[in-house]
Amino acid sequence: MKMKRNVCVWVILFTILFLAPVNAEQLDRPRLVLEIVVDQLRGDMPEMVLDRCGPGGFRYLTEKGVWYKNAHHSHANTETIVGHVTLATGAYPSRHGMVGNVWFDAEKDRLVYNIEDADYAATGGLGARDMDSEVDPSQVAKTEGRSPRTILTTTFSDELALFYGNDAKIFAVSGKDRGAVSMAGHMGKAFWYTTRNGGFASSTYYYEKFPGWVQAWNAKKKADTYYGKFWALSRDPATYRYAAQDDRPYENPADLGFGRVFPHPYGERDNKYYYTLLLASPVVDELTVDFAKALVQNENLGQDNVPDYLSISLSSTDYVGHLFGPASLESEENLLRLDRTLADLFAFIDKVVGLKRTLIVLSADHGAPEAPEYMTAKGLSAGRINLDKLDYSELDRKLSQQFGIGREVIKMTFHPYVYLDRSLLRKKGLDFVKVSRLVASELVKFDGIGYAIPSADLAAGRVPDAPIVRQVLHNFNPTRSGDIYMVYEPHWCATGNEDVALVNHGSPWRYDTFVPIVFAGSSVHAARIYRPVETTDIAPTLAAYWGIKPPSGSVGKPLAEIMPK
Repeated sequence: MKMKRNVCVWVILFTILFLAPVNAEQLDRPRLVLEIVVDQLRGDMPEMVLDRCGPGGFRYLTEKGVWYKNAHHSHANTETIVGHVTLATGAYPSRHGMVGNVWFDAEKDRLVYNIEDADYAATGGLGARDMDSEVDPSQVAKTEGRSPRTILTTTFSDELALFYGNDAKIFAVSGKDRGAVSMAGHMGKAFWYTTRNGGFASSTYYYEKFPGWVQAWNAKKKADTYYGKFWALSRDPATYRYAAQDDRPYENPADLGFGRVFPHPYGERDNKYYYTLLLASPVVDELTVDFAKALVQNENLGQDNVPDYLSISLSSTDYVGHLFGPASLESEENLLRLDRTLADLFAFIDKVVGLKRTLIVLSADHGAPEAPEYMTAKGLSAGRINLDKLDYSELDRKLSQQFGIGREVIKMTFHPYVYLDRSLLRKKGLDFVKVSRLVASELVKFDGIGYAIPSADLAAGRVPDAPIVRQVLHNFNPTRSGDIYMVYEPHWCATGNEDVALVNHGSPWRYDTFVPIVFAGSSVHAARIYRPVETTDIAPTLAAYWGIKPPSGSVGKPLAEIMPK
């Protein structure tokens, strides 16, 4: 009897010491959260290629996942950082603070890039970007340091780390710095592709020195294996929907030696845009997934009873879309390659972690418009508005007549905001609200500008309760938003003298807000859901799934179909 009693005591002690921190319900949860963000994946785009997809990628998500077919972002400025942080936090930009890829900082008296941080340097000397790049808003940054400190709320990954402590491993990988930093949150580790040398970079916010496995991966210089090669079609040209539209004169206005038709040359070793051109093809997604696979293995993700988190943000769809438009042969080919990349990733996760031990969620930071030239060819009203060439003469006349000032009161315009010269208004003793209203009333007279909403009216609640206005309110942060928010007419896009893109997203119209939301893996049962849901629902759904508190600014609702039975 004494021996049996001792055995029982040891069993109880073992249970208290080793199993008590994780209750029975938590033991049934998956061991890895895999959150995939496909940059610029409009909600209908997977359907465009599904009939030609093999098993394991989009077909796996369709056949095994819960696919929400009516999912939208509900903020107005559908840009990369805004969408990524919304997915990560479940909050509107008004709460999480990331109102745009770029905004004007009054204290610095300049435009700032969303995650620039002079307190941190690039880890290992790997720059965040190519300083000569002409296609990235991070050019605005005055430093290559990056951090999440401008994100004002917690992310789901933060909450996971707060609940489980250091036992939960949190990582994010992306083709863009802002795609990684946003999803890693304040407590995870972030890596991103750098056009300086085709490796993956980070900052000293995360690492003073790279782990050995990162150094080893970068040393292989996998991006360099594409020297002298081409992005070519992977299938018989007759099987493509857009095969007959491969040489449209308005495509790829930047060129950079990449051309308008297949095959697209990446260039030789001496091409200064070589690593940038890899972004405008499926290659960077494939490199990103290859790096992520090395991360999973070397950091032992999903191998214990504490859930780990990995975000993979895939950027190629965005770069291809910007240069060629969604309705192009290039975008079609990229989607087919993306399907194979996802299939490869899921097969790897199944082998190393197990799909039954993984909860996958896939969404997008924003959708995409078609090129205005494409829409006008279809008989629809569309166009471009060059903000650098607006004729302000009538505005000048009215400002002079009413306030004794001129167009110099407009300090700058940068999508989606107009910024007024507040110091000039103070010096002249002028009423800021009255001036901003006059400027706004004149802006909407330009072709292509549908709304111009003064931030002073948003702050005071002097706006109508209309869908577009609500989206703009969701984007309004009093310390970061500009003075007037501009919304362009449907199928119109803003451009500037230095813009090199064919297509620019960033509107509140449905083509820009429409994204997929798909959950798969673990115990998820296949379904297609057509009720309206918002991207703010993802983070609180993940939190509820694990029984932890939602992110601090979250406004979304848990999706019942995903909850464990």
